[in-house]
Amino acid sequence: MTTTAPRRSYREALTELASRQKTSKGAPAYSRFVNRPLGRRLAAAAYVAGLSPDQVTLLSALASFTGIGLVALAPPTVPVAVAVGLLLVLGYALDSADGQVARLTGTGSPAGEWLDHVVDAVKLGALHLAVLLAWHRHFELPEAMLLVPLGFLVVQSVVFFAMILTDQLRRSLRGQREHFLADQGGSSALYSLAVVPTDYGLMCLLFFALAWRDGFVVGYTLLAAAMAGFMLLALPKWYLELRRAGRAR
Repeated sequence: MTTTAPRRSYREALTELASRQKTSKGAPAYSRFVNRPLGRRLAAAAYVAGLSPDQVTLLSALASFTGIGLVALAPPTVPVAVAVGLLLVLGYALDSADGQVARLTGTGSPAGEWLDHVVDAVKLGALHLAVLLAWHRHFELPEAMLLVPLGFLVVQSVVFFAMILTDQLRRSLRGQREHFLADQGGSSALYSLAVVPTDYGLMCLLFFALAWRDGFVVGYTLLAAAMAGFMLLALPKWYLELRRAGRAR
């Protein structure tokens, strides 16, 4: 006769999750100081409710894509901006929570990781296309400005793919399954603040200003430029690192 371990309470789950956090190495400030703690609380609540990691991923997708749909289809009024910001912030927090539920319950799987990354990839592309539609329909901008969300889409897609691939190749070269930075401690708070312009969470917050046309356009364009600059610096670094690691192996 087998017995199952008693289910933890919300507080017990929250305490255990606090000791099972991923490394903060390389994490931008919003993700590190806001999104992960918020995701931890949502993960504990999801655990108590009996939700699986995949179900949390789907809830994240529902919140994010509802917000993206409002950007694309609704006039950029103040209530719409607030709703979009809240939905994107919630979706991002749930995106952090699904992995934490998996670690807490020991139910992580390649299929779950695949689902998480595919939802992220679709979300990033759809969000920038939604901005393109909103600018075209409601913002009365010069046509050349429509290249900004298109460029942002390309840059962020490349960075997302390169980060995931670099992670997988690093794991393969080291013969390990855990995150490639798991044994390298955390980044300083100063570094986290320095890379915050590349943080998806900061972009979520920007949508609270969607009804303020000039502020949103300037903020979004600056984030696009920051991401492009990060890409130009990061891609050669990752390539050279993997090249050296491959030769050493």
